[in-house]
Amino acid sequence: MSRFVATLFGVGLIRPAPGTWGSLAALPLFWCLYVAGDVWLTSLATVLVALGGVPVIRAATAGSAEKDPGEIVIDEVAGQWIALFPVAYGASFAGVDVLALWPGWVAGFVFFRLFDIWKPWLVGRADRMGGAWGVMLDDLVAGAFAALATFFLGAVWHVVFM
Repeated sequence: MSRFVATLFGVGLIRPAPGTWGSLAALPLFWCLYVAGDVWLTSLATVLVALGGVPVIRAATAGSAEKDPGEIVIDEVAGQWIALFPVAYGASFAGVDVLALWPGWVAGFVFFRLFDIWKPWLVGRADRMGGAWGVMLDDLVAGAFAALATFFLGAVWHVVFM
């Protein structure tokens, strides 16, 4: 069961680029959570997936020589949701449909994938931690960097073009 959850119900088994597929699968899940409970439910769900994902990753990788198997994508879900937080907050604050902020969805996705693959600075340090926390933490940090970049890009857009 832990492998099933860790691979996001098999999404992580899609090749090539399972992390990208996991991030893509996180987008409609985030939208459903937002529609059901606004920014508060998406925030709570992100915390629960991040914290609950660690023991799931630990169980799914037990006995494996590989420290961060590509098919484990529950960490991508948590990181992607963090990257989308500025979009959810912005939609809630402005009282608009969250899908109306589609450029933020694209930016959050692209920035998250960029930071998750590139692993700059703290993302790389978290990745080198190893263990289940390291697997999760590098994506959480990549998500935070992506959220900051998405927020900054949105702020610049609004200052320059609005």
